[in-house]
Amino acid sequence: MSRATAQAPSNIAFVKYWGARDLKRALPYNPSISMTLANCVSRSTVEVLPDGAPDQVLLGGDSGELSLAPAAFADRVCQHLVTLRAETGTQGGFRVATKNSFPTGAGIASSASGFAALTLAVTAALGLDFSDEELSILARRSGSGSAARSLMGGYVELPTGIVASDGNSETASSEDSLSFSIQLADADHWDLRDVVAIVETGPKEISSLEGHKRSLTSPYYPRRQELLAQRLHVVRQAIAERSFSALGPVLEEEAIDLHLIAMSSRPPVFYWNPATLALLSTVRTLRDEGLPAYSTMDAGANVHVICEPEHEPEIARRLIAVRGVRRIIRDRVGTGPRLDVEPLF
Repeated sequence: MSRATAQAPSNIAFVKYWGARDLKRALPYNPSISMTLANCVSRSTVEVLPDGAPDQVLLGGDSGELSLAPAAFADRVCQHLVTLRAETGTQGGFRVATKNSFPTGAGIASSASGFAALTLAVTAALGLDFSDEELSILARRSGSGSAARSLMGGYVELPTGIVASDGNSETASSEDSLSFSIQLADADHWDLRDVVAIVETGPKEISSLEGHKRSLTSPYYPRRQELLAQRLHVVRQAIAERSFSALGPVLEEEAIDLHLIAMSSRPPVFYWNPATLALLSTVRTLRDEGLPAYSTMDAGANVHVICEPEHEPEIARRLIAVRGVRRIIRDRVGTGPRLDVEPLF
């Protein structure tokens, strides 16, 4: 049987994907823009099994050992395998092994990198040749909108897929086929760094998927939608012009808004812990001292600090000294997925 291994990166969103018109297919209410990372990656090895064989999902350990994945994790992987079988016309089962280079389920977009790697590995194992746009759509259909952005390097936007036609929106089917990622700029365009302060290493209590479901109950959700057109414009222009002073305030506003919506949802979702607050205060202090740095967060307690290369060492030194920080990951803008990587089995 055929086998392939793919590595896909996580990404950090500057403008967030939070809330969806269709959660099953991760059709977003608003466009999102992210920076693809280089070091926070997921690796997935997939082997095609005979027709009718059951799917097998394994996790790779730090020492190279493989173990059965927990049921909840395996179920979500198997759901995506069902989707991929339907889209590729195959009947066989799959043996899947996956491993992350960073904490899983802790707000560092492990679903994005994981489902992007899985999608690439399955299509490669089947010997199928899909375009970047088609792979982006397949990865998004995992239920992780961020996975669509992890299929490309550099700076990436995921549009909504909504196209007006004679004053009306196209059908949901059309939206699904039009919501694929586009690259705004490649990794060589702008060398930005992401210093990730890890304060929680385990899976968060409330998943991102559940957070998406609750987001529409927040009274602030409609207001954020009103603000997004201008924010998207500023971020696109900041990337094009490599303007860190324009980018920073917007990405920080976006992170606060995501968590404001989470906290005001019904029932509310609280992702922060005391170390999160201490880190946000530290970043503000760094700026007061003349060190350009801006914080952002996905759905979790861990904090990403975006900066330019010359300031990365000092920012990392200051963040690791914050009480409650367990480790620092120093990352940067990355070039995207790879297929030339070592298999997990």
